[in-house]
Amino acid sequence: MLITVLVLMLGSCIAVLLVRDFQSKQTDGYRAAKRYPGGRMVPVFGNLFELLFKNPVQTFAYARENAARFGASYRQWIDGKVILNIIRTKEAEKILSSTQHTRKSILYKFLHPLMGDGLLCSKGTKWQQRRRILTPAFHFNILPKFLTIFQEESEKLVHQLEHVADGVQEIVLQSIVTSFALHTICETAMGVKLDAYDEADEYKKKVYEVGEMLVHRTMSPWLYNDRVYSLLGYDGPLAESLKPIHYFTRSIIRQRRQNFHALQLTDTNSEENMYFGNKQRYAMLDTLLAAESKQQIDEEGIREEVDTFMFEGHDTTAAAIMFTIVLLAIEQDAQQRCYNEIRELLERVHGRPSSDAVRLTVQDYQSLAYLDRVIKESLRLYPPVAFISRTTTGELAVDKATFPHNTITHIHIYDLHRDPHQFPDPERFDPDRFLPEVAEKRNPYAYVPFSAGPRNCIGQKFAQLEIKTVLVALLQRFRLVPVTRREEIVFMADLVLRAKTPLKVRVERR
Repeated sequence: MLITVLVLMLGSCIAVLLVRDFQSKQTDGYRAAKRYPGGRMVPVFGNLFELLFKNPVQTFAYARENAARFGASYRQWIDGKVILNIIRTKEAEKILSSTQHTRKSILYKFLHPLMGDGLLCSKGTKWQQRRRILTPAFHFNILPKFLTIFQEESEKLVHQLEHVADGVQEIVLQSIVTSFALHTICETAMGVKLDAYDEADEYKKKVYEVGEMLVHRTMSPWLYNDRVYSLLGYDGPLAESLKPIHYFTRSIIRQRRQNFHALQLTDTNSEENMYFGNKQRYAMLDTLLAAESKQQIDEEGIREEVDTFMFEGHDTTAAAIMFTIVLLAIEQDAQQRCYNEIRELLERVHGRPSSDAVRLTVQDYQSLAYLDRVIKESLRLYPPVAFISRTTTGELAVDKATFPHNTITHIHIYDLHRDPHQFPDPERFDPDRFLPEVAEKRNPYAYVPFSAGPRNCIGQKFAQLEIKTVLVALLQRFRLVPVTRREEIVFMADLVLRAKTPLKVRVERR
């Protein structure tokens, strides 16, 4: 009797799944999916088995294999819904240029324990309001205030490397560059020097731990359900690791708020002086505190945005710096040309080929046209954010395919930047792809290292100046000697483009 009941229950479940599968295949989403290439769709499960039980290295390789296999944007069919994987500008432009399809996908939900509903994850009116509040913090006139911090931290990095600048010792970039970027964003975002706090080491450690936990969940579809995640015991360790991060952030916010209010009491033009005065170093947090005084944001909202900047602002920049250093070490002609350009700038503007006693300005860095092209080509080959994901709001029409509301679209920037129609011989390092007369012939959505359209990266000018500042400091003092070759790099799926293998160079004093 029991066996009969179990068989009936199993049969009923199978019947329900088959009916559901049949119904889902009568939808616009399925019809749109059929217009795109993709793997074989197994009844009921679709392409689910392609994604299961892959480690981060295999997950990254799987996406690259699909791009090579299909040679066009491709689809997946999972749980009765279509996922559009975008690797060509035709579809990328439709999403990125739209003011309609700006919602982030479910994958960003897993970042909420760390950064809440901050600028990266928020949507609609809340995102628009936060964007308006924060835009002044990245105004061109503010960059000189950040530049001083970039230069000071770059000098510390140079000093650190002086001890190993013998051309023999191998330098692993991941730890030293990530530490540089974390210290830089800490001072520019919160206005404090990380090493001045006893909690600094614990904060750094927990930031890395939480990052690994969030990536693990993102790469594990069976952990997407909150109840399953909790029942399997993952939420407890995550909550414990988050405590010192949020405690540190809140303590800095309280301290900075006291200073901000004290300044308001003594200076009727305190908000103007916050940006242009000299009473204290400006930090992005000051803009949020000014908004709080106008009741435009609350304390938790400030915490969300600071944690968003701290997490997003150091890992992405560190990745860009590391891969550019590796490329410059390999591409010796490009490195020498960058070095010559720096010396010519110093000679022309400051009358000497060395800047030991001279602080370069924002305009000086912007005049380094060839270095700028090198950085852009590095960001093309190795975009720090290699993957972004959106959920459509309303229908998405591409050619003759119409995808329904709530379609998930993954934009694989790593593969988009390797479209041979936009970038001939895409794996070749060629900074001249970004000569003005060459770049203007490309679709503007073919190259999007900082995303594009309404939800582009608010801090892209900030990041570009930081990258350029540290590279100028390094190239002035050292010749970069290659150790890691491009073909040796093993990538892994992560929130940013990350190498599982060490990224190594040697340095020689010039």
